[in-house]
Amino acid sequence: MEFDPIPIGSCSKEHQMIYKEWFNYADSDSDGRITGSDATKFFAMSNLPREDLKQVWAIADSKRQGYLGFTEFIIAMQLVSLAQSGHSITPDLLTSDVDFTNGKPPSMEGLDVLLVKKKHKQKEVDANAISNNAGSSQLQPSPSSNWFSSKSTKKVPLSSVTSIIDGLKRLYIQKLKPLEVTYRFNDFVSPLLTNSDFDAKPMVMLLGQYSTGKTTFIKHLLKSSYPGAHIGPEPTTDRFVVVMSGSDERSVPGNTVAVQADMPFSGLTTFGTAFLSKFVCSQMPHPLLEHITFVDTPGVLSGEKQRTQRAYDFTGVTSWFAAKCDLILLLFDPHKLDISDEFNRVISSLRGHDDKIRVVLNKADQVDTQQLMRVYGALMWSLGKVLKTPEVMRVYIGSFNDKPVNDAATGPLGKELFEKEQDDLLSDLKDVPKAACDRRINEFVKRARAAKIHAYIISHLKKEMPAMIGKAKAQQKLIDNLAAEFGKVQREFHLPPGDFPNVEFFRERLSGYNIDKFEKLKPKMTQAVDDMLAYDIPNLLKNFRNPYD
Repeated sequence: MEFDPIPIGSCSKEHQMIYKEWFNYADSDSDGRITGSDATKFFAMSNLPREDLKQVWAIADSKRQGYLGFTEFIIAMQLVSLAQSGHSITPDLLTSDVDFTNGKPPSMEGLDVLLVKKKHKQKEVDANAISNNAGSSQLQPSPSSNWFSSKSTKKVPLSSVTSIIDGLKRLYIQKLKPLEVTYRFNDFVSPLLTNSDFDAKPMVMLLGQYSTGKTTFIKHLLKSSYPGAHIGPEPTTDRFVVVMSGSDERSVPGNTVAVQADMPFSGLTTFGTAFLSKFVCSQMPHPLLEHITFVDTPGVLSGEKQRTQRAYDFTGVTSWFAAKCDLILLLFDPHKLDISDEFNRVISSLRGHDDKIRVVLNKADQVDTQQLMRVYGALMWSLGKVLKTPEVMRVYIGSFNDKPVNDAATGPLGKELFEKEQDDLLSDLKDVPKAACDRRINEFVKRARAAKIHAYIISHLKKEMPAMIGKAKAQQKLIDNLAAEFGKVQREFHLPPGDFPNVEFFRERLSGYNIDKFEKLKPKMTQAVDDMLAYDIPNLLKNFRNPYD
């Protein structure tokens, strides 16, 4: 199973210097991003028809971030060059035999004259800067990096937003976060978001019982072992291991990772030191890890060991990672199809993230074709009881390791099936970075709706409390009849019943609070979130869509 990056976007150093000069010219606000208005002005010099330029932008901005960084700009220029030489610009071009690396830069009419004018103008600016304040010129950080600072109270105008992700950050800080803080959403549901939560690379989590091939699967994709990886027939991986890109190979302890502002794992501190001592970040330089981060998990144990021998909330941790991850792979072994009560609880904790789940029947070449049919049927039956959804879950069948397929057991038809299934799974993994921005928007909207419902629940409970005497008795009555109170909120505000939190979980959290201390409903806050969902987010997506639409 190959996961090699497409060579598009790479070029010689000579061409890279040319593209860098072009990029700096096209980037009118010098923020390292070329947005739609900049692109339309610059690409117009190619004299290509609008339909071709629309395809160029769509392929270059495959992650749908709403802007082109330097690498994406090189891709766009390579595509423009191919279009000028007569190629048809389609996504299929990426998988063709075209030599992207050695292609010539495109012809841009009038660009040389404009570059000369800019150089003369830049010399004058530099001379003035030197005379005013020699040596003070430094690279300015992205404006969004300071928005999450507790000292930052200034409202950020829409004009300073240069990408969809920056726009989501602005909306979160100004409209959603105040609602979450006021009604303690972070105490009941999910910790407050940080800058790194928005900027993190997409994550893929692997779950399964012990020795189903989770660590081997990651090793197979990377074509090398990662620091701290252990593989064996016994329960070997006893920690949550995040495998991510780094300048060198090293393992960073969980307590250190959780306090690093540039990593999206600060929320794990809520699970305590017992968990953080079983959490590790494994870093290594690898081209695949530049785009995807993998989460390797301990095998789910059976019986009382799962709950009593682990000093942390395993189900809670998997639920936290499930909310952060873009794809969840459930791995099964044909010889271990029984889904224990503990594994059932883990899968149940993924509820609400059904669209992220993919099931992998690993080590399928260890059984013959007849047995494989029976195993597949048994697995689907078991999953039907656990997942409780009317839709059939997609199951990938294969043997995801470095060893050749066992032809003696599977036969030629089995081998062909495994290869097709591997290609399908690989295609899903390749789509993860492309869909990352869409996933961020999806999760943000889900969070906003959950926060609004939470605010309605908290304010309703506060309203039901007496003004003077009998508060303790009234609070206990509200907690005992929480399901009925949820029903009242649902009917009053016409909310979907499926969007409400789990009653038992909410009751457990609520018992530690004094309901009388909660805030009353503030319509301005909920209206701000409604406006964000109805107007701000659609406008943000419209502003950063393909400029040639």
